[in-house]
Amino acid sequence: MIELRRAVPADAAAVAAFGEAAFRAAFGAANEPADVEAHAARVYAVEAVRAELGASDLVCLLAVVDGGIAGSALLAPGSAPAGVELDAPAEIRRFYVGAPHHGRGVAQALMAGAADAARAAGARTLWLTTWERAAQARRFYAKSGFRDVGSVEFILGHSVQTDRLLVRPLA
Repeated sequence: MIELRRAVPADAAAVAAFGEAAFRAAFGAANEPADVEAHAARVYAVEAVRAELGASDLVCLLAVVDGGIAGSALLAPGSAPAGVELDAPAEIRRFYVGAPHHGRGVAQALMAGAADAARAAGARTLWLTTWERAAQARRFYAKSGFRDVGSVEFILGHSVQTDRLLVRPLA
């Protein structure tokens, strides 16, 4: 059974460890180790995650299976990148499902929960960016109703990469 719940600051160490492991699994082998280390140290430091979990405008949703984190989604209100007009947007800043849980419905449940949380906060559009080379993620997002509307730069350490900008209405 998949339980969805909002993460709280007391979850910071577990959320940071899960996020860093998922990030490394997804992107580590395809990037320079120094760039991966720099990003992980900045984004997944326990204090940085604790601050996110305590922020009133951010929602971190966890998918929990058998008592452990199987997936996480970080939602933030706000506008999309310049040049993209969206109606009442919310951003999915991070969306990860642990590899042992791929193909088991966790991603779909987590995305549905993220959409519900965004609607509850007044959003009418979800948007996110994903690495242009993340084919599996891009297929999942397309199946989840996202469409590709352009590209944005993403800085990973010293590397400038191209992310695809994806949007989905919350009808």
